[in-house]
Amino acid sequence: MRLIGFAVVLAVGLTLVPLGTAAAQPPEKVPRVGYLNPGSASDPLRQRRLDAFRQSLRELGYVDGQNIAIESRWAEGQYDRYPALAADLVRLKVDVIVAMSGAATQAAHQATRTIPIVMSLVNDPVGSRLVPSLARPGGNVTGTSVMAPDLVGKQLELLKEVVPKVSRVAFLRHPANPASAANLREAEAAARVLGVRLQTLEARNPQEIDSAFAAMTRERAGALLIHADALFGNQRRQIAELATKRRLPSIFLTTEYAEAGGLMAFGPNLLDLERRAATYVDKILKGAKPADLPVEQPTTFELDHQPQDRQGARPDDFAIAAAAGGSGHRVARAGAALWGACVMAFG
Repeated sequence: MRLIGFAVVLAVGLTLVPLGTAAAQPPEKVPRVGYLNPGSASDPLRQRRLDAFRQSLRELGYVDGQNIAIESRWAEGQYDRYPALAADLVRLKVDVIVAMSGAATQAAHQATRTIPIVMSLVNDPVGSRLVPSLARPGGNVTGTSVMAPDLVGKQLELLKEVVPKVSRVAFLRHPANPASAANLREAEAAARVLGVRLQTLEARNPQEIDSAFAAMTRERAGALLIHADALFGNQRRQIAELATKRRLPSIFLTTEYAEAGGLMAFGPNLLDLERRAATYVDKILKGAKPADLPVEQPTTFELDHQPQDRQGARPDDFAIAAAAGGSGHRVARAGAALWGACVMAFG
């Protein structure tokens, strides 16, 4: 009986050894993703974009708080906060940094040359010297571009279609934006072709936006072209209200500007670009190197505009569509009229 009892104890002991060994193993490491955003966590627009990023990650098998951790940092529209926020993510030793906007990407790139960086909503990655080329980004930066410098001329052309007799167009830009110089050159070239004078104005904060509009009024600007910048996206309602008050037909990159009351918006779908950022994160976490992942550019663009005469203009639907499409572009029309979002597919 003693031998039998010993055998039972020994068998139970051997059975428990593997369980004890498994319990002692450290838990699997959860990848951490830094998310550097130029806006505020309280802005519904910024949260909507973050939700699109999270949803795309979820579709790829990553659930925030379970098998991936997103470390969000918000610049609150202040460029000078980027370096400290980027440095904080580097100290946390995140596995990848997702940087929204050119200035955020620039700050992240200055903070680390080893942690992979996925840029998103960046105007001009090559012109901003974030990557040497779109096809071969090299280094630790890759992601998506909004092609903003290429779109400035088209936006100015749309304004000209809306206000055919305009002779002076204000161009509002943020001088610290890495793509600001490229945007300005594109705007100046388009203005010469269209025969209009460009009034360049700079703003780094909401107060300077107010001052810029006062200068537009003094100089009798007839329309407004807004440089694609995170500050202006944050202050879209302020800008739309000022433009409406002064009856200045205006155009910006994002559809949210038209939703806020601005006259027109023409550019890529930024929610789609946020979703694309998640696919880069997935590839990097699975071992891909940023240097080997080409920078993607949008292939579809949206035209959104107000149907009512809120800013001194009542544009014709089809004239706007024709201008947005241009030579060699395919225009997908929704119904007989084109009020609302019209998707422009570049052929």
